[in-house]
Amino acid sequence: MNHRVVVTGAAGVCPLGESWAEARDSLASLENRVRHVDALEDYNGLNTKLASLVTDFTPPARFDAEAMPAMGRVAQLAVAATEKALNDAGLSDDPVLTGGHTGVAYGSCTGSTAKVCELVDAIRGKPHPPLDRADYVRHLSHTAAVNITTYFGLKGRLIPTPSACTAGSQSIGYACEAIRTGRQTVMLAGGAEEFCASEAAVFDVLYATSTANAAPGSTPRPFDRDRDGLVIGEGAGTLVLENRDHALARGAPILCEVVGFGTNADGAHVTRPNRVTMARALQQALDDARLSGTDIGYVNAHGTATEHGDIAESNATAEVLGRAVPISSLKSYIGHTLGACGALEAWMVINMMRDNWYAPTVNLDHVDERCGDLDYLRDAPRILDNEFVMSNNFAFGGINTSVVFRRA
Repeated sequence: MNHRVVVTGAAGVCPLGESWAEARDSLASLENRVRHVDALEDYNGLNTKLASLVTDFTPPARFDAEAMPAMGRVAQLAVAATEKALNDAGLSDDPVLTGGHTGVAYGSCTGSTAKVCELVDAIRGKPHPPLDRADYVRHLSHTAAVNITTYFGLKGRLIPTPSACTAGSQSIGYACEAIRTGRQTVMLAGGAEEFCASEAAVFDVLYATSTANAAPGSTPRPFDRDRDGLVIGEGAGTLVLENRDHALARGAPILCEVVGFGTNADGAHVTRPNRVTMARALQQALDDARLSGTDIGYVNAHGTATEHGDIAESNATAEVLGRAVPISSLKSYIGHTLGACGALEAWMVINMMRDNWYAPTVNLDHVDERCGDLDYLRDAPRILDNEFVMSNNFAFGGINTSVVFRRA
């Protein structure tokens, strides 16, 4: 049996805020949250000094070291977003959570990198804070997923998705498949990332980071001919996916339906985007949803503001959808949140679809003529009445994902 899958709860913790109302107001201001980060000045040879951070997040007292000893910042962000999503879904105290019928699919690039650094210092005999037995779990790549299962008492499937920039979107797709096939009734899906200079350094050595250090608000510039690279961000996003019959039976609020998912690998270069396999992933999502390209009313682009990525992605999108579909990149507001981006963007896209209101790409002044022939939203939000929207993400390692949502 192929069960239908709906989203009954969604939440995010990101530089734009911790509620959709806050995030929408921030998006409507057409100003991003990129800032000069003084701490990056301490690293020799690091060109970028920019990031987009969650500055107002205070972990609840119940997340303290005694109660949740294995919870580093990335897990704190993930659990906080998940708690908000469960409240949104009306499932906080439902027995479906703890009876083995609810699982979690969640990802990040790494665990808490601060703990990784302390462990390395210990191995190398350098001074470091005292280590404890929970440190290992704090820096595991699946620490967010593990802490979610522990905190909420989940006993269902655990599907870690530490696939870099597709961690959040892969989690949504794999969670959807677990419900479709009847293996789970509810799945908590998402991604999280905490900021660390090491992540900025990874892209810095590839000359892929923005160095507009004196003008933070002017970058990143997805699809713009004058782009100069990406900016690292942080945050967490969680969707509550549910068997539609179960959701209807309990009178749950249905935000949207997940109707299509595609994912594949380039099987070639680990850092250079591949237009052909990107297009194939998008087509897989359309086929899974039994839709044609003309059905998609809006595309949330991965849109990192890197030259090869912007060009390959936009041309693949234009090729598969077959027309100048409206498209924008939310990374222009919050930077690249890596493992969190697929989930955070899905949270915002679902709400934009419900509001018939779509944020444009900021800092997009001159579309690169090498990009695909698309309807790039810029200058102002757009009112659109869409039944289907698509959200795409692509990651190092040549991983491509596409998810299609249907308005409830």
